[in-house]
Amino acid sequence: MKCYVGIDLGSTTTKAIVLDAEGGIVGRGLTNSRSDYMVAAAVAQNEAYINARFELLRKLLHGDESQATDEYLHRLRIRFRYEQIHEHYRHLRERCLAGAEEKRGSDGDLARTVDEIFTAMEEKLADHIASFGDDESLFFRDVAGSLYMALAETAARRWEVSFDLLIGLYDRAILLVEGQLLEQSFRDCAEAALAGLELPMGNDLDAEVLRQAVAEVAGVEFEALGTTGTGYGRLRLPFAKEQISSEILCHGLGAHYMFPGTRTVLDIGGQDMKAIQVDEHGIVDSFQMNDRCAAGTGRYLGYIADELNLALHQLGPLASQSRRPLSISSTCTVFAGTEFREKLALGHRREDILAGLHRAIILRAMSLLARSGGIRQEFTFTGGVAKNGAAVGQLRKLVDEHYGREIALNIHSDSIYTGAVGAALFAKRKSERPETAPTALKGEPT
Repeated sequence: MKCYVGIDLGSTTTKAIVLDAEGGIVGRGLTNSRSDYMVAAAVAQNEAYINARFELLRKLLHGDESQATDEYLHRLRIRFRYEQIHEHYRHLRERCLAGAEEKRGSDGDLARTVDEIFTAMEEKLADHIASFGDDESLFFRDVAGSLYMALAETAARRWEVSFDLLIGLYDRAILLVEGQLLEQSFRDCAEAALAGLELPMGNDLDAEVLRQAVAEVAGVEFEALGTTGTGYGRLRLPFAKEQISSEILCHGLGAHYMFPGTRTVLDIGGQDMKAIQVDEHGIVDSFQMNDRCAAGTGRYLGYIADELNLALHQLGPLASQSRRPLSISSTCTVFAGTEFREKLALGHRREDILAGLHRAIILRAMSLLARSGGIRQEFTFTGGVAKNGAAVGQLRKLVDEHYGREIALNIHSDSIYTGAVGAALFAKRKSERPETAPTALKGEPT
């Protein structure tokens, strides 16, 4: 299958998009960024290919469009994810046990405690993954970490070993495991997933037909006619210079691809914030970026989530429960935890503090938009923060206050992939017309 690949290596997540020869999105991949950018890029691209194979599988089975078949394919993807994660889990267990054996002299029950933790993890792993549903952002670090932390606390008390020592073993092991590219083929994981599921009752889907369809999509070979990298870590990607494109250009083109009427783009990612003006072809007219400070970005929200011991996606719903939002004048990432604790100590509700923080972030974005030339019709919001309902709510409110209700605010379900989409489109353009696809934008930080 001939295709084009875009990789967006951000400070927190790495995204990959696969376009078919006509420029349609056929695969999406998402993983957490890590110190080894080559591994992050490879994992994200592999996830995009897996996603593409499942879409091909769905098309092969299009003759049976029953709800039961859709539900079965949904469960098959969850089971496939379990098979992937279980392989990582096995390597993590080996690493942690090896570390415990090295420290046997300091704590005789350490290895036994670690073994007990991982035995309990394996018993809970399948149900834990199923509870997340078919979620492409299901990272192994998050799955393993949440289970390990909960079980380690209980095991530490049971065997009277140091909880900090158990956490230290995990922290060292997870870095090594994440840095491995495991030898898992789509065929092996899919066949194991098939073996672990029963076909739905009252459905005409034949087991042999399903196995043949899986074998067919597993045999598809992806031929990347072009690959382009972008994002916060783009200069660290293992690509040639001509395969690297500006974040600004990629987000502008990606937003235009998703919403052809786009003229203004706001991107709030993990490390930076960008306000971009584009023409009717998605070509950048002007832009503004935040300075080197990460205030008002996903990284800042991540610090707040850590302070509250919550997942990042829980912040928006919590902020939306506010009855009296606080006025926040600073969004300094460095002092985020201190500022938050101080306000809690003064008796303020965390919902009200969070609502004020979200408003302060969007006020910062509005200032950036004004400096870039203001908001034009249509306005597209991209990046991971575009999935935060509280941030979106504040943005709609402030746009209405400042510009009136005629401004259309676009948010695509693939908003987090916008940069990768633009990169893949540039890969396609460079392959077809090498002289017409710029890679850099004057004035953008490198």
